[in-house]
Amino acid sequence: MSELFKGRVALVTGASRGIGRAAALALAAAGAHVVAVARTVGGLEELDDEIQAKGGTASLVPLDLKDGDGLDNLGFQLFERYGRLDILVGNAGILGSVSPLGHIEPRDWDNVMAVNLTANWRLIRAMDPLLRRSEAGRALFVTSGAAWKAAAYWGPYAVSKAGLDTLVRTYAHETENTAVRANLLSPGPIRTRMRAAAMPGEDPETLPPPEAVTPAVLRLTGPDFGETGKVFDLREGRVLAFRGPA
Repeated sequence: MSELFKGRVALVTGASRGIGRAAALALAAAGAHVVAVARTVGGLEELDDEIQAKGGTASLVPLDLKDGDGLDNLGFQLFERYGRLDILVGNAGILGSVSPLGHIEPRDWDNVMAVNLTANWRLIRAMDPLLRRSEAGRALFVTSGAAWKAAAYWGPYAVSKAGLDTLVRTYAHETENTAVRANLLSPGPIRTRMRAAAMPGEDPETLPPPEAVTPAVLRLTGPDFGETGKVFDLREGRVLAFRGPA
């Protein structure tokens, strides 16, 4: 275990699998205490076992992100225990229906917006006071190229990610005169369960694993990373000031 992030407290959502799990493992290996949030208790316990085996530490939080009161309570608990939050990684998300807009059931639309957009607003609302108490608060949210490509049949997911982009960039403007930095990471196609559901005919072995994302996560959540309100495109390997046309 390294000491790059020693003493820092990092909250990761969707931490039981995929990119969230890889991010949690990388942050713990770099010395951070990870607060791992996910709905799946078994997945969290497996994550905790691996973190401990490598000499790291974690706190497990089984929580549905649609539970806004639960997020508020988590913020209170973190304040009581640590007095601050140094790193927030908003990774959890769902794909929803891949279907023409006119065929999508309202409950499916609402569910995608609740998880991918509203929950992240509630997360910011709950964790903002804690991030401001850090000497270098870092908020990083996982977005997608779908947010600006506006591809057919990806409506709910694309709209939710476009909303997330604007949400995080707004938060970045609101905190630009503080020690908080808020950015977005667009990882591109990664070998995850969500990608397999979206592209069932694709060979997953042709895609990079979730661990390929972790160097960018560590860079963008590090105390020395000073940019804010940007989108980091992993495929391009650069920080973008804003999204351009497809």
